[in-house]
Amino acid sequence: MNAISTAYQGIVSASNRFDKAASSTVKNASDGKDILSDLVEQIDSRTAFEANISVFKTADAMLGKLLDIKT
Repeated sequence: MNAISTAYQGIVSASNRFDKAASSTVKNASDGKDILSDLVEQIDSRTAFEANISVFKTADAMLGKLLDIKT
């Protein structure tokens, strides 16, 4: 199902973005640089992760209903 694979790819992408921003936060904080943009990126990637989880759950529920109808 296309929606499930798209949501999965979005979850992986958001997770990678979060990890990259978290690493950047630590590096910039230890260097005494501004970390605000890194924190915003972490929040944005978390929101994207949650949105993709919702898409995944909805697609899974719809597929389950479809299978129930077919049986």
